[in-house]
Formats: sequence, structure tokens, C-alpha cells
Amino acid sequence: MTTIIRAKVAHTPRDPFVHDDALETFSDGAVAFEDGRILACGAYAEIAARHPAGETIDARDAFLLPGFVDCHVHYPQIGVIGAMGLELLDWLRTRTLPEEARLADERYAEQVARTFVRALIANGTTTALVFGSHFPGAQEALFAAAERAGLRIASGLVVSDRNLLPDLEVTPEFAFEAGRALVQRWHGRGLLRYAVTPRFSVSCSEGMLESCRALGEEADGLLFTSHLNENRSEIEFVGELFGWARDYLETYERFGLVNERSVFAHNVHPSDDELVRLGAARASIAHCPSSNAFLGSGVFAMRRHLHHGVRFALGSDVGAGTGLSLFKEGLMAYHVQMVWPDGHRLNPAHILYLATRAGAAALGLEDEIGDLSPGKSADFVLVRPPDGSTLQVALERTPTFEAALGTLFTLAREESIAQVRVAGREVDGRTAQPE
Repeated sequence: MTTIIRAKVAHTPRDPFVHDDALETFSDGAVAFEDGRILACGAYAEIAARHPAGETIDARDAFLLPGFVDCHVHYPQIGVIGAMGLELLDWLRTRTLPEEARLADERYAEQVARTFVRALIANGTTTALVFGSHFPGAQEALFAAAERAGLRIASGLVVSDRNLLPDLEVTPEFAFEAGRALVQRWHGRGLLRYAVTPRFSVSCSEGMLESCRALGEEADGLLFTSHLNENRSEIEFVGELFGWARDYLETYERFGLVNERSVFAHNVHPSDDELVRLGAARASIAHCPSSNAFLGSGVFAMRRHLHHGVRFALGSDVGAGTGLSLFKEGLMAYHVQMVWPDGHRLNPAHILYLATRAGAAALGLEDEIGDLSPGKSADFVLVRPPDGSTLQVALERTPTFEAALGTLFTLAREESIAQVRVAGREVDGRTAQPE
């Protein structure tokens, strides 16, 4: 059975940083899909004529956008959002790492995993690269909750062997064996993939990074993710720990961890040489504007990343971020680039792209998700302004569809997410609960 959803439709099948006509909008639009795949996207009259037997769902009071792709979000940290007044290393030591240590309790970890998955869905996120837990049982809980809910998730066991809490440190040998067991159980199972995940070079010896290289060779399609150049004190610490490295990036390069399947969070303070090497490797950056501001880490050099051809997309981070909404992250990216003297001014097409198709490309899924082109998975979100809300009032007065999209990124949040679909199937956070 073909399903047609009639709504206000917008997506970016092309890169708006390159193409002026990247944004496609249909004020009376529709998406037709069947067996989890998009058949057509365009004006409703044309779609209905091409699929006369299709079942039409009338959502003309809503906007239909591609599902959001969050490229960096820490699942154990959802309970520490809002820890003000701290920079990165103090924030980790006093608030975040003690909370992450609590996930050694598998019952607690299952509760956090369910809460986290429900929150992703509530914010319209259909795909995420999730920074996982240091504990195998807690990582199992995340994969299980994501599988029950039907989300498209990549994640992995977080590994460290120094400079954290002792409860969060393991040997390289344990990290490899535990990671391999998780890869064998979860990688490629349904919509799930595994990401090799050293926390950051501050907390990883050379032996641990070597074990990450070995794990990355255990299966095809494994991702790699970690942190890079987030905070100046962190960068100095990395320099002290790795005296042979010319910069932070080389601590990963030495172990073969920088390639087109690598996604590094933040990269707030890169050198030009690092940007050249990242661009050549086709690695990606998860830009987390709320977190960068909340921890006082600095401003993302978007213009320099573009100049050097370094791919980037949005991440909510959590709990250094301020929530799981990529609407919010898009707005924060806009704010910061507007006020920074060397910023790259963003328009609604840029922001939608960074929240959707750019993330798909970073995760190697550009042929599967990220926009509403025929043949892609029917991953999308319906956004409906609540009756009487400021969002509804503002949308009634927008002069163009692109202006309306800007209003959505400015005002829409959880309460406006009306429906979320992955591969055509409606997903609901309640399904993250075990049977």
C-alpha cells in the first residue's frame, strides 16, 4: 500500500554551501512512500495523480522535514544537562564522570537508555551517532532500547585507561575484547551500527589507541568517533601526554583512526594544517554550538572548515549541550556565526542541511537518508505548531516558505514534533520500554 502524506514539505537534496538552489519547498506538497522507501516528493496534485490508489494522510497544517541526524550526543549525560559555571575538564571531573560511573548499575543504565531514546524521538531525531557508555552492560541497554524503538543508531563502548575516574578505566585488552563482542552482537543488526569510541586522547594511552585501530578492522562499515580540539586546556594536556605529536589530530592519525568513517566532535581550535589533513582524509566534524558556548570552549571556525573542504554537521552533545533538539542547535549555530567577526552567515537552507543531509553524509548514509529524494528511506518528521503558540502566530505571518523554515528553527521544540517515522514506520518513545 502506497501512503501519501500531504503537508508543507522542505528538504535540501543539494548542498546549500555550494548550490544556491539547494532548498526545495512545496507549500502544498506531499511525500509518497511504500515498504519504507520514498517513491516521490513534490507538489501534492502531481503526487496524487501519479499514485491514485495511495492512502492520503492530510497534514496540511504541518511541515514535513527529513528526520534529524545528530552526529554527537552522549547518552549517559542526559541527567547532567545544565551544570553551569564550569569549563570542560572541571565539568567532567565534578559533574559528568561521576554520573557516567553510575551506569555500572545495569538497572540504572536501562532506565537512562530508555529515557535517552524517548528524548531523541521527542525531538525529531531519527538517526544519531551516540557516544556510549564505559560499561558493556550499559552499552547493551542502549542498543536494545534503540532497536525496540526502531531508531537508526551508531554507537560503541567508550574506552579509556588513564586520567578519568578509576571506575571508568580498563585495559586495552579488555577494551578490545568487550568491543569485539558488541560488534559481533549489534553491528549491522537492523538499523544499528557500531562506532569505535575512545573518549579522547587525554584519557587514552598509545596502547588503548592501538586497540581501537585493531577493533576498527574487525568488521566492514565500522565508524570511529572521539573528541578533537574542544578546549585549550585539553589541547595543552594532549601535548604533554603525546610529546611526539605535532598536534592533537596526529594522536589519532598515528593509529590509522582518521578517515572518511571518522567523526570528531567540536574541533573548535584547529590549526590550518589539521584542517588540511582532515579535508584530505574526508573525516567529518560534529559541530556542537550550544556545548561550545555553554562550556566556554570557543567559536567554531565554520568559514575555515569550508575553505579547507572539511565536512561538518550538527551535534547536540548533551549534557554540555542544552538539550536534544537540533532545531535549537541550528538556531545556536546561526546566532554564533552572526555575531562572530569571521563567522559564516547562515540561512534556513544551511541550517536544515546541517541538521539532515550533512549528518547523513558524515555517517556514510547519504545514499540512504538525509533528504526526501525517491529511493531513500522514508525517514521524516512532521512539525505542527501547537494551537495558540507563538510559533503558530509567527508562522501565519511569514512571507515565504524559507522564512517559515527560519521561524521553525527559531521557535519549534519538542512540543511541536507531531510524528516521527523511520523507514516509513511511525516510531514512539514508549516502544523503547522492554516487553
